Amino acid sequence: MLIRLLGDSATAPTHLVPSQHVSAFSEESPEPSEFVIRCPQTPSTYVRFCDWSRLDEYVVAFTVEGVAAGMRARLDSVRISYWDGAGPLDAFLATLARDFRGWEGERTWVTNQLVVTATFRSGGHVRLCWTLRPDFSVDDSWECSVTTTVEAGEQLSWLADEMQGFLQQGQAAPLGS
Repeated sequence: MLIRLLGDSATAPTHLVPSQHVSAFSEESPEPSEFVIRCPQTPSTYVRFCDWSRLDEYVVAFTVEGVAAGMRARLDSVRISYWDGAGPLDAFLATLARDFRGWEGERTWVTNQLVVTATFRSGGHVRLCWTLRPDFSVDDSWECSVTTTVEAGEQLSWLADEMQGFLQQGQAAPLGS
């Protein structure tokens, strides 16, 4: 299976990898099965979403993997629930895309195992910090962050659409509807 890629660079505009290398869909199904947000200047740095499953009408689970030079972190059962209070991750990303002209400070989406922090940067780019943490309530635990940078408009809209397709696969309505 091929994976759709999204670029990152703190110093240069980002780009989508040419379509000969990209696909967010498995060959067996038109549903998104995984996708990767990757840094083109540092291809070994990426965040990967895969292994989606629906636990019930209000909860989905999936794997998130963060990889950078000398580091790999993987959470095999990240759960997003309608009851988390964070709202849908795809809606958070879509809101960032709608605000493509920028904002002050950081915007954050938080669940028990995944935190996404967005910062608008000069040149129309958004820096996304993806923090994985197996259990935030345990004192002796770990957390890992991988940062990607995307264009505030089209690339961020694409990312929101891909996340929506990934999180809502196999259902006609949004989580919890």
